[in-house]
Amino acid sequence: MTAPLRITLLTGGPSNEREVSLASGRGISQALRNIGHIVSELDPGNDLLQVVRDLQTQKPDVVFNGLHGRFGEDGVIQGILEWMRIPYTHSGIRASSTAMDKAAARQVFIAAGLPVANGLIVTPSELENADPLPLPYVVKPLNEGSSVGVSILRAGSNRRAEIARNWSFGSHILTEEFIPGREITVGVLDDHENGTRALTVTDITPQASAGYDFYDYDSKYKSGGSSHSLPANIHPESFRRACEIAVAAHKALGCSGASRSDFRYDDTADGDAPGRLVLLEVNTQPGMTATSLLPEQAAHCGISYEALCEHLVRQARTGS
Repeated sequence: MTAPLRITLLTGGPSNEREVSLASGRGISQALRNIGHIVSELDPGNDLLQVVRDLQTQKPDVVFNGLHGRFGEDGVIQGILEWMRIPYTHSGIRASSTAMDKAAARQVFIAAGLPVANGLIVTPSELENADPLPLPYVVKPLNEGSSVGVSILRAGSNRRAEIARNWSFGSHILTEEFIPGREITVGVLDDHENGTRALTVTDITPQASAGYDFYDYDSKYKSGGSSHSLPANIHPESFRRACEIAVAAHKALGCSGASRSDFRYDDTADGDAPGRLVLLEVNTQPGMTATSLLPEQAAHCGISYEALCEHLVRQARTGS
């Protein structure tokens, strides 16, 4: 390794995904220290001036952005770091803000010819008054990650009005058709030598025995909440196509460093034909916890957790 770098690790933050970010931060911090870097941790609060002062005091060579959710993943902290001319890991302002806004990201995907679910944006009052789509359908916040606020409304459900009345995630709601089948995901890594590449495809199964009927926040992060199978045992053409779509989505948004594309894969029809792939979203700040998917996929490809962290730092510093 070259000379140690002074790295400020952003972890925690004020979003709904604070605990996930703190868990990611613990792993990242230890990995970077094991490599030999000088790591200072910064948990940014709501005082913007204090965040700037802390960064000025720490004088990092590079910032490792370990934040998740709003303020850390939506272009806000990226704008501060750009203004201060501090290199940072992961995607820049435009890619981060667009990917975090599900309505804007959908338009980018559609323009790029990528497959998305049929959807409609409604207000909470419109949702309270009537079903915007045929049942079953999915209700999502426009600007949250880690499945925060996501619900599935099925035939016979009486939860629609309650969800609408208690909505606390902004003035609009994304509703999308429910896609039966499986949840799969593909990690993407920028690599100067090998170009932007997909790592592999993971098949994610929420543990119904633990009470999870879809890949929600708890099944993502609680021990035993889900099982991961990689490489996914799906039709070879679907496997290839999922990797292709993930790379295309990464490039269409203008992502940097690493991303993770989440899909629904409908293979419920009879026969041996490839199933239907639907791109749900692109995560520009993939989780780095012990149960996170990107580090798991990297390890499958022979990239250790420490090597992954080092790669992202190197990308941020040199773009290579």
